[in-house]
Amino acid sequence: MIQVQNLTKRYGATTAIEDVSFTVPKGQVVGFLGPNGAGKSTTMRIIAGSLGATEGQVLLDGQDVFKHPREVKRRIGYLPEVPPLYTDMTVRDYIRFAARIKGVEDTRGATEAAISKTGLTPVAHRIVDHLSKGYRQRCGLAQALVHSPEVLILDEPYSGLDPAQRVEIRVLLQSLLEDDHTIVLSTHVLADIEALAKRVVIINEGRIVAQDDIAHLGQDSQTVELQLARPEGALEVLRALPEVLTAQQIDRDRFRLQTRDDQRATLAAAAVPFGLLELQGRQRLEDLFLRLTGDHS
Repeated sequence: MIQVQNLTKRYGATTAIEDVSFTVPKGQVVGFLGPNGAGKSTTMRIIAGSLGATEGQVLLDGQDVFKHPREVKRRIGYLPEVPPLYTDMTVRDYIRFAARIKGVEDTRGATEAAISKTGLTPVAHRIVDHLSKGYRQRCGLAQALVHSPEVLILDEPYSGLDPAQRVEIRVLLQSLLEDDHTIVLSTHVLADIEALAKRVVIINEGRIVAQDDIAHLGQDSQTVELQLARPEGALEVLRALPEVLTAQQIDRDRFRLQTRDDQRATLAAAAVPFGLLELQGRQRLEDLFLRLTGDHS
């Protein structure tokens, strides 16, 4: 559905992204991940047609985003990291305005449908400037949905949402998938990526460092954290286990190990003599993200 081919974007001597290529299959969510400043937003703006590229191309079902911008933009809904809101308008007027400028024929029907889908009905009459950050984020999502696009480009759609609101937006995105929408989703909430996306693309320092189905990522290793009541001498014992690739002591009583496959039973048996208090396998996607981006904060 979407083909990103050898995208490069330069600002003078500064290269924001370089030789970025990936595909997004029709009807799927692809998680687009990376640390702050990695080039995610630049890439998503180019895909959405709101920013030009220095080199490369983006195709939507074979149509070039740069050569046929109007045709492609009719099929894309874009939510930037900072929603494009007119804060002196009411929610309903803003969504209706977005519907008009996107060429929607039934602006009233489309407006009410977008308001309902995004849970804005209780505040539809209120001025946008008077809304909480979470509701403002929903306004941004509503404008991206109002013209019923086939493709959604969502840059941090969960920003400012509390856990309950995040679940509601996740359910909304899942319902859009049932309608055969295609979604490129960037978020720092890796649990939501794992819940929604089949495939992920990871970018770091402007370059793609990994892309694959989530089910295939990191199958060769797993990160496990242990907490021990009597940690003295435990590090040497854990390092000596043949299943352990690396081991480090990260606090007085806490240890982080990387193992071949899932070795939690073996580690638990080895740790029991040291007073095992906790054993936790870290999410595979989180582990891979940290290893590839060097983001250990």
